[in-house]
Amino acid sequence: MGMLIDGVWKDIWYNTEENKGRFKRAQAQFRNWITADGTAGSSGTDGFAAESGRYHLYISLACPWAHRTLIFRKLKGLEPHISLSVVDHFMGSDGWEFHDRDGAIPDTVNGADKMWQIYTTADPTYTGRVTVPVLWDKTRNTIVSNESSEIIRMFNSAFDGLEGVRADLDFYPEPLRQQIDAINDPIYHRINNGVYKCGFATTQEAYEEAFAELFDQLDAVEAILTTNRYLVGETLTEADWRLFTTLVRFDPVYVGHFKCNRQRIADFPALSAYLRELYQMPGIAETVDMLHIKNHYYGSHESINPTRIVPKGPTMDLTAPHGRDHL
Repeated sequence: MGMLIDGVWKDIWYNTEENKGRFKRAQAQFRNWITADGTAGSSGTDGFAAESGRYHLYISLACPWAHRTLIFRKLKGLEPHISLSVVDHFMGSDGWEFHDRDGAIPDTVNGADKMWQIYTTADPTYTGRVTVPVLWDKTRNTIVSNESSEIIRMFNSAFDGLEGVRADLDFYPEPLRQQIDAINDPIYHRINNGVYKCGFATTQEAYEEAFAELFDQLDAVEAILTTNRYLVGETLTEADWRLFTTLVRFDPVYVGHFKCNRQRIADFPALSAYLRELYQMPGIAETVDMLHIKNHYYGSHESINPTRIVPKGPTMDLTAPHGRDHL
């Protein structure tokens, strides 16, 4: 995992020393919003109107943040309207790259070989991490956003006027927004990003701190899901999909690779059943690619797994009955 400094690629890992061994995720820098009429959103500039064929999504099938956007593109019926590129599962000294293998999709818009070239096309002097997902505007030849939480909200409603888009599906309904935001916050800090805080920690103290927060929050979510069908009562919302992409990676990757090993998700009755229910929803299974997930984490993080050996297990049956219909 490198970064760009004044538009020049550098193979630089995260500096945890300045944070006493704690992993600190950089903030996304492109924060424009696509809106139905092109007016400005809550950040960035105006001029990004929701139009069919105008936008292109760059993702990794391994990345949980990018996986959110792929799910929303699928569920909302945006596939005919927003084109897609998928980076290779291996991320080496040049960062994310495009290769035509194992289900990856080359860059047909900018013809880039490496993801950092997309960033320098948008900003030749960009300084920062090169991450996915990236939502690209073919008309203005720039990045709209590289913040997954905001991309999924654009996908949720901005394109609802286009043909075939599921306007009836609203994963961020107005009456529940306060509750959704309230549950998103601790899940992001302690679970979604918490697994990375465990895995990328470079001191025992930092690791144990993140580990405790992670499992405290998983215990809290288990309690919620024991009586609630979803995180916010009976309504399936963006909060569920944001959690899902971490849960589906937890047992095959985070338990071993990131040392998140107090329990597996399979050991939580409610969480494991909830994971199966979400996985079994129409279209979701095809967004989950375990080859990319496992090969990326175990193959790319040389400082954590220097042999790059990819474990064969665990055996996971996400198609087993979930039994949550009664909730």
